[in-house]
Amino acid sequence: MTSPVPDAAPAVPYKLIATDLDGTLLRHDGTISERSRAALATATAAGAAHIVVTGRAVPWTRHILDALDYRGLAVCGQGSQVYHAGEQRLLTSVTLDRRLAELALAKIEAETGPLRLAASRDGLAGEVLVGPGYRITEGPLPSVQIDDPAELWSAPINKVYLQHPTLHDDALAQAARATAGDLVGVTVSGPGIVELLPLGLTKATGLSLAARRLGAKGSETLAFGDMPNDLPMFAWAAHGVAMANAHDELKAVADEITASNEDDGIAVVLERLYGR
Repeated sequence: MTSPVPDAAPAVPYKLIATDLDGTLLRHDGTISERSRAALATATAAGAAHIVVTGRAVPWTRHILDALDYRGLAVCGQGSQVYHAGEQRLLTSVTLDRRLAELALAKIEAETGPLRLAASRDGLAGEVLVGPGYRITEGPLPSVQIDDPAELWSAPINKVYLQHPTLHDDALAQAARATAGDLVGVTVSGPGIVELLPLGLTKATGLSLAARRLGAKGSETLAFGDMPNDLPMFAWAAHGVAMANAHDELKAVADEITASNEDDGIAVVLERLYGR
């Protein structure tokens, strides 16, 4: 008599779950709901890997990863950094050419007039330098106020933040792309947050590197986001889910729209796919 063949383990709907933080996994108060935590725990117990993919550089991300007891890889700084949370070390880091950035800014300001600037320094302890007039969100994220804009270029940086006194974020980004898009990448990552990046760098760049280390492909990836900087990640992943509070540009290309970050939109999808 032949022994019965055991049932094969059920296939995991997606091998990799990529989540943005602000406006996506995080609620407006910067916390992660218990429902979202439980849904991610159920998905990972089923065999999926969870990876954080955020525009925040590592120093502005580590406290969130610690709160999640997160020990895996995280893609930070719009894809410029792949960080191993368990080992607390950078695996990859891409910096912005400062001379190109200065040239790009000169071209943009010739079109828009003076801009208010900040910059994120490279490294595990890289500071965010904030120039005169730049508005930064109040909260626990560390920053250093500077009086001389020349200090922005005094050490390696990952990106430059732009603000304009009257132009809307989308209009500022459009002007920056039109005048300096051959020198730097330009993205909108949140309200009042227009960024200059190394040309060709996106969240998808860092995510593809991290996924390769995890043995996963884009065709096996479920991605969640809310802003235009998530567009490349959605293009790379098999299934892109926009939050109800997402930017219209991202909603237009999403495979699915879920509930808002305040209403556990990530959990709604994960519970459907992986169970409660």
